[in-house]
Amino acid sequence: MSGVGYRQLWAADPGGWRSAGAAWAGLTGPVDRRVGELGGAGTRLRGGWSGAAATAADARLAGLRDELTSIVPALIEVDQVLAELAGRLTAAKARLAEAVALADAGGLVVDRSGGVHVDPARVRPTERAGVAAARVAAALRDALDEAGAADRVAADRLDELARAAASGWASPPPPGRPAAGAAPALVRAWWSGLTPAQRRWLIGHESALVGRLDGVPVAARDQANRLRLGVWRAELLAERRRLLTRVPPGPRAAVRLHGLAGRLAGLDTLAGRLTAGGEPRAYLLGLDPAGEGRVVLALGDPDHADRVLTHVPGTTAGLGDAPGQLGRAARVLDRCVALAPGERSAAVLWLDYDAPDFLTEAASARQARDAGPALHRFQEGLRVSHEGPPARQTVLGHSYGSLVVGTAAREHGLAADALVFVGSPGVGASHAAELGVPPGEVWASKAPDDVIRKARPVDELGLRTPLSAAQLAAVLGWPDRVSHELWFGHDPSDPGFGGRVFASGRGGHSGYWDPGNPALDGMARVVLGQVVPGG
Repeated sequence: MSGVGYRQLWAADPGGWRSAGAAWAGLTGPVDRRVGELGGAGTRLRGGWSGAAATAADARLAGLRDELTSIVPALIEVDQVLAELAGRLTAAKARLAEAVALADAGGLVVDRSGGVHVDPARVRPTERAGVAAARVAAALRDALDEAGAADRVAADRLDELARAAASGWASPPPPGRPAAGAAPALVRAWWSGLTPAQRRWLIGHESALVGRLDGVPVAARDQANRLRLGVWRAELLAERRRLLTRVPPGPRAAVRLHGLAGRLAGLDTLAGRLTAGGEPRAYLLGLDPAGEGRVVLALGDPDHADRVLTHVPGTTAGLGDAPGQLGRAARVLDRCVALAPGERSAAVLWLDYDAPDFLTEAASARQARDAGPALHRFQEGLRVSHEGPPARQTVLGHSYGSLVVGTAAREHGLAADALVFVGSPGVGASHAAELGVPPGEVWASKAPDDVIRKARPVDELGLRTPLSAAQLAAVLGWPDRVSHELWFGHDPSDPGFGGRVFASGRGGHSGYWDPGNPALDGMARVVLGQVVPGG
């Protein structure tokens, strides 16, 4: 362990690297504007000039546009590399601080070069003190090794980008494409067989394909999907123009316009989070503006994290309220960082299904069953694209999202180490053993004032879905009595379900993420694999 290495890590500024990456990513805006200007120039040229020279000039402008467009994924990649470096340095510095604190607690001193010594004024030099010093020295080496590895990986990736820039970004299209719905392991094998130039060609020319393929690395999907942000916004604006041209618009059009405004606002908020930088870096893994809108977005890179949370929201979730759902995942992630600053954690908002819009729809399991295959593929994709030792994967479902998670686990299997259900109306199972993970890793929490406690199986009332408002009120207004059967099976927060339970404070159906709620701490501890109080 060199003294310079110790001092360098202690003085390292991860925020500086993060800001540098954001500055590189910020260049995508000017590049996009220049591409648009060249496109406009080409249009004007074709409108007033013809002949061989005009054709040659038009081709040259098109070539310039292609060259500029090909740079954008590389700018995003630089941001990804530096953000990953910053994240690893942050974790390494936390480990370094923990080692120094351990030394101080044991009466040891860490000198400026990273050497560990007994402080004779506090502790006598004994064999026991020597063992403690060796333990601190090992912790320091681990922190420095992590920082050194992060530096080497970043340098190698930046060197590869520099070589690619020197030789040009052009590459012939790669042969073959995975079939729709291909297994993530097959997708991963296909992607691994491509050259870096071929991968960049696909990101730039077939971003719609790359962005949605489970099994493609998170960084590549993020690059591809960021290229499509403008396309998705244009689709929503075109939809709004079509609705506004209807004469008269009518009440249904007004409702659709209201929903469309929500989707536009949600998209713009997420785009702002993606382009503004911030800690942790956000990775866009999928988006679809159609219908109520869908989005899959990660905070932190799941491919390099030690702990990964997949958050599945419930009824009424869509693109319009995705920023709020992302905020819930972010609060769990923040708590994970506070509890384990030396580990790298990531949180994913997975809203890639058609969530029920109304409680009458939520009384049916159909949309949860439809979502199962997609959630199964996504979790498999996280497993196969992850680099290094396997991460601990936790999938959390709230409200109807818990039914999505439970149904996917029971019917398709989930690549998960732990399942968490909060505010659940039932998970489509009668016992934790049906869910494919150890019962000790099936967790649930329910607030004492959560209205979902009053939900009872629809078939107890002899009703068929979809329910009328009066019928739904009958289900939710069922008199309080001892029962552990909810809409969709046994209550997972009942000990008889066979899982484990952690506490929640009062906060109704959506207060599990409120500051100070013990449920927030419980969710984070499950993600980290720590001991959960009361569990």
